[in-house]
Amino acid sequence: VFILIIRNTGKSRRQPCPAVLDHFDQQYSEELGDLWASARAVLLDPPSWQYGVMLNRFSSVTDITQILQSQGFSSLLPQTDAHQSERPPKFPPSSLQCYVHPHPLRFPSQAHRPGQLKQYYLLNAASLLPVLALQVRDGDKVLDLCSAPGGKAVAIMQSATPALLCCNEPDPHRRDWLAKTLESFLPSSLCSRVMVSAQDGRFVGQSEAGFYDKVLVDAPCSNDRSWLHSSDKLRGQQRLEDRARLPELQTQLLRSAISAVRPGGVVVYSTCTLSSLENCAVVEAVLKDFPDAEVENLWEEIALPLSKYFALGILVVPQPGRTWGPMFLSRIRKKR
Repeated sequence: VFILIIRNTGKSRRQPCPAVLDHFDQQYSEELGDLWASARAVLLDPPSWQYGVMLNRFSSVTDITQILQSQGFSSLLPQTDAHQSERPPKFPPSSLQCYVHPHPLRFPSQAHRPGQLKQYYLLNAASLLPVLALQVRDGDKVLDLCSAPGGKAVAIMQSATPALLCCNEPDPHRRDWLAKTLESFLPSSLCSRVMVSAQDGRFVGQSEAGFYDKVLVDAPCSNDRSWLHSSDKLRGQQRLEDRARLPELQTQLLRSAISAVRPGGVVVYSTCTLSSLENCAVVEAVLKDFPDAEVENLWEEIALPLSKYFALGILVVPQPGRTWGPMFLSRIRKKR
């Protein structure tokens, strides 16, 4: 098998949207302080971005693994067959396999082939953190509340075999995208376990109260990476207007998720923005309405074991050489 590994160069550098960049400069220089200058440099330099390669356990990947290792990629996570002494402390082993490279090398994407499973999924490796924090176990009932385009749903199925994974997406075009992603990575034998729904996520907590063991809310957000490179001034201005309305929607979705999880179950809330208004402020606002829910500390479980790769607490801030993120995550457990 021959696969061309692509090293990013600056030849096709995208230009940032001035309005969005000005807005980010004002907000993030205040919120992040000295961290913003280095994060800004990374976000403005797409050729420096690193990519993870998540392998598909339902497909033969031996050849891909060999190619990755020969090119200097290494495994991000400890595997289920690793020796206990080799595992980072308090970091649970996983069947999920993701390979990362210290430099911005990129595997080519695989085209959708009806009837054939893809071998790997390209992603910002920080997007796996919410799935790891969810701690899905075999037999769990799991809701991916805002599921499209489907990368995190695929990662959940790489991690465990839940009794049910409900992938919810109300937008019809994004739902088609989600369905195609699932078809590309999951065998038909899992159809009884994985379903796609089209509910308004704000009301799932009413219709399915207390039904799920785990709920992921990868909320619609002002995606800093893509919004910064909005194609024109008008679109950039529209996105800034949308940005102001997002916290209300995010709050409604998180409320719904906490209502949908059983006592003792967990909700993971995540975004791919640095904005505190869409991150900590949303979690804090929602918890005021749920005295039976509390935020769990992810420092020893996730932050310390993966500090080699990510600059993070519960917020992954892109930095030179560790260009993953932005990614915010918070795990909330409903008390028994």
